[in-house]
Amino acid sequence: MTALSGEKILITGATGQVALPVAIALAADSEVWAIARFNDAGARARLEAAGVKCVVVDFEKADFTGVPDDFGYVLNFGVAKTNDFDRDLAGNAEATGLLMAHCRSARAFLHCSSTAVYQPDGHHRFAETDPLGDNHRAFGFMPTYSISKIATEAVVRTEARQLNLPTTIARLSAPFGDNGGWPAFHLEMMIAGHAVPVHVDAPSEYNLIHEDDIIATVPRLLDAAAVPATIVNWAGNEIVSIEDWCAELGRLTGLDPTFGPTERTIESVAIDTTKMHELIGACAVDWRDGLRRMVQARHPELLQH
Repeated sequence: MTALSGEKILITGATGQVALPVAIALAADSEVWAIARFNDAGARARLEAAGVKCVVVDFEKADFTGVPDDFGYVLNFGVAKTNDFDRDLAGNAEATGLLMAHCRSARAFLHCSSTAVYQPDGHHRFAETDPLGDNHRAFGFMPTYSISKIATEAVVRTEARQLNLPTTIARLSAPFGDNGGWPAFHLEMMIAGHAVPVHVDAPSEYNLIHEDDIIATVPRLLDAAAVPATIVNWAGNEIVSIEDWCAELGRLTGLDPTFGPTERTIESVAIDTTKMHELIGACAVDWRDGLRRMVQARHPELLQH
C-alpha cells in the first residue's frame, strides 16, 4: 500500500506534533476521525478545516461510547505525560487496550511507540531485539514516559493476539518538521542565546525522521501489521547528532550554537534501521533539507539566502 484512499480512519493524539500533519494529509483522501481532549483550540481548528471529524475523549477515563467502531484503520499517536504514574498508565496502557477492543473489527492497528523504550547503552545502534529500559527517569525528564511506553507495548501485544487484530508497533525516533520537534526547540534556544544541553558522552546521536516520511510510511506500516504484532523501529536513514543539527541550523540562520554538556540529559539513542528498510523501505527527506524547510516555515526571517 503506497497511500490510503477512501478509508475510514481513526487517529488518536491528533493535536500533537506528529499526528496533526498525518491526520491532515490523510483527510485529503479518506474519512478521518480524531479523538483527543482538544485543549488546543487552534490545533482543533486546523484539523476541522482539513475535514477531520473531532470527538472529545478523555483517555484517562477511556470512554469511547461516542466514537464509532467501524474504522478500517486505527492510528494510535496519543500519549499521556502528566508525570503521575497512575494517570499515565491509565491514559496510555489501559486506554490503548480498551481502544483496541472498541475497534476490534479494524483491518489494522498502528501503535506509535518510541525508541525511548531502549535501555541506555552509550553509542550502541539499537535494534528491535535489544533490551528495554528506562532512559528518562534518571534525568528528571518525563519520568513516566519510558515505562508507560513499555507498558503500553505489552498491552498492545496482548490485545493483538486476544482480538486477532493485525497490529504494528512502530518505535518512533526523533520526529521533526514544519510542525516542530526537537530541532525546532533547539532553534528557539539558539535564538534566545541559551546553551543547548548535550550528554557528556558526546556526540548526542539520534535518527531524525521528517514528518513527510512519517506520513509516507504510515500505509506501509499498516500493511506490515500482523498477529502477533510486528515490532519495528521508525527512524530516519542517518544517525545525526544534536551537535551536528544545531551546527546546520547555525549555518542556515547565522546563529552561533553553544552547548552545555551534562549528565542530566538523555543519552544517545541511535537506531539500527535494517528491519525497517526491509519491511517498509527507506526515508526520502534528507535531514539537512528538512531543517531548511523547518526554518523557512517557522522563522523565515532568519533563513540565510
